[in-house]
Amino acid sequence: MELEIRHLRAICAIGDAGSLSRAATQLGISQPSLTTLLQRVERMVGGKLFDRGRAGAVPTPLGTQMLQRARLLLVELEAFGATVPVGGPVRFGSVHMECVAVLFSRLERVLSDVTLYVDPSSTALALALGKGHLDAAVIAVDEEQDLGLPRGVAQRIVVPWVPVYIALPASHPLAALPEVELAALSGEAWVGPPGAEDGSLTALRAACRAEGFVPRIRFEVPSGAGRQLIAAGKAVQLVEPTSQGGPGVAVRPLAGAPMRMRLVFAWRRERLTWSQASRVYAEVLGAYADQAMASPAFRPWWEERGAALTSAR
Repeated sequence: MELEIRHLRAICAIGDAGSLSRAATQLGISQPSLTTLLQRVERMVGGKLFDRGRAGAVPTPLGTQMLQRARLLLVELEAFGATVPVGGPVRFGSVHMECVAVLFSRLERVLSDVTLYVDPSSTALALALGKGHLDAAVIAVDEEQDLGLPRGVAQRIVVPWVPVYIALPASHPLAALPEVELAALSGEAWVGPPGAEDGSLTALRAACRAEGFVPRIRFEVPSGAGRQLIAAGKAVQLVEPTSQGGPGVAVRPLAGAPMRMRLVFAWRRERLTWSQASRVYAEVLGAYADQAMASPAFRPWWEERGAALTSAR
């Protein structure tokens, strides 16, 4: 038996998704079928390609080599038809992140015509991809949340996980600390997480419950509009870790990272070839890494873990 294109796509799907279940959903096959296929490939190459555990499917040294070669081969194969088959601009969606301006500038380097749509809800972005209203998107969800992307929508993990941070008034006593214990926020008024159906509200309630309290959510405001309430000393809010805060707003890590999110790049296969998607993916990762290094609160974490987390992507 020889390696086939479907084997290469399966290996890449597992490496990009970080788990067999998510990769199976992406490929439109059952998880047992994908497991069997992987086992056949591992027998052919003579070694284990992924270690499977609580962290998902992590490439072994052999798996990392296979992923690099498989991606190069797929890029070469798709380079024969490396044009967008449907006319019009590439409609690109993104969750609300500090790096969206940098991201758009980077996208213009690799896509001749692109429009950007920002939505705080990753569920809304995933639905728009599935219905063909978007061609590609950067999506952030709770680490345990399954995007449930339909067949025909591919994905690559940009960062397997990053911690969720807290924004609080700069005048708050906790703002003087390098990190904040979640339990210390038990008496605060909270701004509800944007895109609550993405799992962020459930994750917040579960993390607070583990600390012995129920978060008092007093405000539901559009993404970014909570800063005025925080600066006025009225509320605290979960934020993505690259957030810069603003006047009167301090951003701090939560001790022990009780909540974590996964950052994913997804695209419709008929709108972007693998070669184009790989170039866009590199720009997405570059934009996020640049913003991480520019964030005083997040830079130490990124310098310590960012390279290791993204090296096998």
